[in-house]
Amino acid sequence: MKCGDICTLIELEYGLEYACDWDNVGLLAGRRDKEVKKILLALDATDEVVQRAVSREADMLITHHPMIFSPVRRVTDEDMIGRRLLTLLQKDICCYAMHTNYDVRGMADLAAGLLNLQECTVLEEIRDGEGIGRVGILPAYMTLEECAQLVKEVYRIPNVKLFGDPGTKVRTAAVCPGAGKSTIKEVLRFGCDVYITGDIDHHTGIDAVDQGLCIIDGGHYGIEHIFMEDVRAYLEKVLTGVRMECVPVQHPFTVI
Repeated sequence: MKCGDICTLIELEYGLEYACDWDNVGLLAGRRDKEVKKILLALDATDEVVQRAVSREADMLITHHPMIFSPVRRVTDEDMIGRRLLTLLQKDICCYAMHTNYDVRGMADLAAGLLNLQECTVLEEIRDGEGIGRVGILPAYMTLEECAQLVKEVYRIPNVKLFGDPGTKVRTAAVCPGAGKSTIKEVLRFGCDVYITGDIDHHTGIDAVDQGLCIIDGGHYGIEHIFMEDVRAYLEKVLTGVRMECVPVQHPFTVI
């Protein structure tokens, strides 16, 4: 199957028009007429992932985070992004990113569904009533600590960071996989008891608690790794003659 045809099928479900203006999504490197027989799915196009794409003889690498984000003025082996691009292009491996368009069209509902949130609404609208994150009602009242255990279980996270008293009762929750600092104001506007997200710094966390909001920080990778299996399941339904492989879940840091 041609790379261009795969891009079309992806974009039927996860339209590029749903990406934020600052984002860089779609086909980032490679030939649209490339025949694709194997796809590797990953969250990030790290050196290890690029080498895995080569060793596993993938024809296409699909990631959540764009490998090319800031403008690239030259492609050489003198910098990290250049080396990755050179490797992919030399091996004729296409590179495709589905970032905030997937956040809007896939990640938000998937993350809320795993928590079994009820009566969900969009946290931050991006386009046509759809947007990033979800606000909903937890299945029952629970303590912040119990909610944290639920988060660890459903997202398969080894640890989380809490802002707030672990004994606080929570029911109304917001979830925004990835970096959720920028949507704190919307979460407060909804009157949520707890916010489940990642990349929350010290001052943002303690200020949220002072405003009556508890936070469960599962890390950026911790929640977003659900992207891989979800997109794999979609592609297996719409593609024929293409094998899929996900990079094994490997959290980027260790807490000792």
